[in-house]
Amino acid sequence: MSDSPYLKPASTLSYFAALVAEDESLHLLEAAAAIAQDRYPDFDVQAVLAEVDELARRLHQRLPADAAPAHRLRLLNHFFSKELGFAGNLNNYYEVDNSYVHRVLRTRRGIPVSLAVIYLELAAQIGLQACGVSFPGHFLIKLQLPQGDLVLDPLRCEPLSREALEEALQPFRADWTAPQPLERFLRPATSRQILARMLRNLKEIHRSEGDASAWLAVQQRLVLLLPGEAAEWRDRGLALEAVGHWQGAVEDLGRYLKLCPDASDAPEIARRLQVLVARGAPPLH
Repeated sequence: MSDSPYLKPASTLSYFAALVAEDESLHLLEAAAAIAQDRYPDFDVQAVLAEVDELARRLHQRLPADAAPAHRLRLLNHFFSKELGFAGNLNNYYEVDNSYVHRVLRTRRGIPVSLAVIYLELAAQIGLQACGVSFPGHFLIKLQLPQGDLVLDPLRCEPLSREALEEALQPFRADWTAPQPLERFLRPATSRQILARMLRNLKEIHRSEGDASAWLAVQQRLVLLLPGEAAEWRDRGLALEAVGHWQGAVEDLGRYLKLCPDASDAPEIARRLQVLVARGAPPLH
């Protein structure tokens, strides 16, 4: 277990914790890039920021000072998808490197949310009002233009019509107890929500592959990012159990039961706790 590339010194987690401590100072690109330190501990996060700054500088040089927002948007889309060649890694969609910003910058391939993080930084640096949208199943970008909002697919930098968005929601409607308006799913995502989506994507990949140490590394960050989310404490407890850290598992699972005593999975979590204590983990007091 000690040889795992995902079990890294506390310094990388301390760095991430400092980045996400306050919403007002949370720099999305820097925090998103830092996620990769679980797997690539030696890469320089600041180099990622410098590389994106250089891309923004190149783009800014092509813009007249009085360029209208629509002109800025056309130039950004062409620069991002045509000239730089950023696109979805459709041949290997679940490769973890698709979620690591420094790898996306190198390969020019990623998933919607990682591509959007880079796009949003470029948009901000050329004076466009853009935000991420945590749309079900596919992360999107929304731009505020004088003529109205425009929603883009970051895989192709193409605008999406209302009809296309409604169609994309169709597979999720079966789970709704009542009809939901499209606008509910087009609300701006905060930087914290975007980071959570990136980390949860990685969590699902690692869990499906049975890589407990990688899952635990992601859970450490999710607990730092979302300390008020009881489910993330539960999942960290499950990840700790999976790597054999029974005492830590007891602490996190016990916290979850205190926070959510009436949760639907509370009986199962209580049974897990009993098993862990029987194995020798000290019970909670």
